[in-house]
Amino acid sequence: MIKADLHVHTKYSFDASINPKTIVEQLNAHPFIKAAAITDHNTLEGYYKTKELASAYKDILIIPGTEITTPNGDLVILGTTEMPKEPWTITSIIDFAKERDALIIAAHPYRAYGLGELAKQYKLDAIEVLNGTSTPIVNKLAEELAKEMGLPGIAGSDAHNSEELWTVFTEVQASLDVDEILKSIKKGSVKVSSAKKSIHF
Repeated sequence: MIKADLHVHTKYSFDASINPKTIVEQLNAHPFIKAAAITDHNTLEGYYKTKELASAYKDILIIPGTEITTPNGDLVILGTTEMPKEPWTITSIIDFAKERDALIIAAHPYRAYGLGELAKQYKLDAIEVLNGTSTPIVNKLAEELAKEMGLPGIAGSDAHNSEELWTVFTEVQASLDVDEILKSIKKGSVKVSSAKKSIHF
């Protein structure tokens, strides 16, 4: 079993300030979270930089991802190392992800820029039910949505600055391997947890 933060931004997102080096150093030093998905807004640049820095460490894993802005809400793709072509629509992004065996996740569905009830109309792989920067009420609604749709729920800090890292995490029944993690999430072999407080190093 591994513990992963599945929604992390770096300074390559227009609204975030986290240096990839900070992510790698904190993952290496963290007592139990050893994997992170880099999900910058509409770019993979942060993922590539973080992965390059993480290659010096054997015991941590950087999962490729991006958070794509569509006119109807944000979607997180995990497991792709390329960007879909614009214009971005929910349907085109889902098709893009399916063609590459990547996962498509509704990010913070009931917060600003979330899909909300619209999520029910699409074939998604998971719902972000525990978002570290969302209120408990909003997270509860997301949890109910996942149950209604029969989908796995995942957790991500949605960190935009270093103080927000590792506040929540997903326990995945998998080893430290991207493909295995993605398959386990899809099967629902996951559990979401909240760290009582963020651990700083």
